[in-house]
Amino acid sequence: PEIKSNGLNDNFYKKEFQTLWNYINHKYTYTVEFDSEELIKKSINEINSTLHVAELQYIVTIGEQKKEMERNQLNRGDSFQGSKTRNETLRFDNSSEIRYDLVGKLASNTTLTRKTIVKILKGLDEQKFEMFKVNPEEFIKKVSKIINEQKASMIVDHITYNKTDKVYDNEVFTNNQSKIDFRKAFRTKKHIEDFVVTDGIAENSVEMRFAGDLEKAEEVVVYAKLPRGFQIPTPVGNYSPDWAIAFKEGAVKHIYFVAETKGTMDSLELRPIEQAKIKCAKKLFSELSDNKVVYHEVSNYQELLNVMNNI
Repeated sequence: PEIKSNGLNDNFYKKEFQTLWNYINHKYTYTVEFDSEELIKKSINEINSTLHVAELQYIVTIGEQKKEMERNQLNRGDSFQGSKTRNETLRFDNSSEIRYDLVGKLASNTTLTRKTIVKILKGLDEQKFEMFKVNPEEFIKKVSKIINEQKASMIVDHITYNKTDKVYDNEVFTNNQSKIDFRKAFRTKKHIEDFVVTDGIAENSVEMRFAGDLEKAEEVVVYAKLPRGFQIPTPVGNYSPDWAIAFKEGAVKHIYFVAETKGTMDSLELRPIEQAKIKCAKKLFSELSDNKVVYHEVSNYQELLNVMNNI
């Protein structure tokens, strides 16, 4: 079954949520300054140490078709006898019709200047740079990822956020919402829409359990599952937090809370870029809301209550 619409309800207009929403619905720009030479050096070292690109291969099959076949053999694809296979490697050379703007593509993927990318490529071991010819697309993908991960580890200490005059309209919650899969939604009483749509369909999914706990918690007044269109810009990609929660005044230490829920919050299991996005969000909320709104990543509602007293 499908829910035809899931518009904003009276909870959205409650004073508690409007106060929280007005704190967080601004759009932001950022500036980040870091030593590009340090990034170049770290990227070169990491690429030279870890980059591996698989050769593009294809299988050549040679066989002789049987003179007599049954229909079942034909259906099974068992119509050849004495088949032999061999692996061949596909290589690109200067005569190839496919052209790659290596520097431009890496600059685009990492939001770095072409000049910085050229310095990184010049520092690579010849053996590593030759991997581009073996598999250009995988080379670009993996080198971009390595550079972005090195950048991610450097940006958090050097980023400054600035609030702009632009804000998110209320429609950010209802845009692109023509049809909702009912298997990922359940009816609520405290949410700003009648239904919460979670990422997982399993009853014990992290988001489903979290929303259920918010519904039951007496100290929670109103909450929102933040839409994907609500984004915080970071140098390693836009980031969308999961939840905005308004608590009863006096019931908890912090009345307004923005939460990120993951299956595990072990920093060792979060990828460097994901870690960086979370750290940027933490910095933004702590600096720009005058400590009115607290942000933290948690695995469940009980953990939220536990960490709240230590923030």
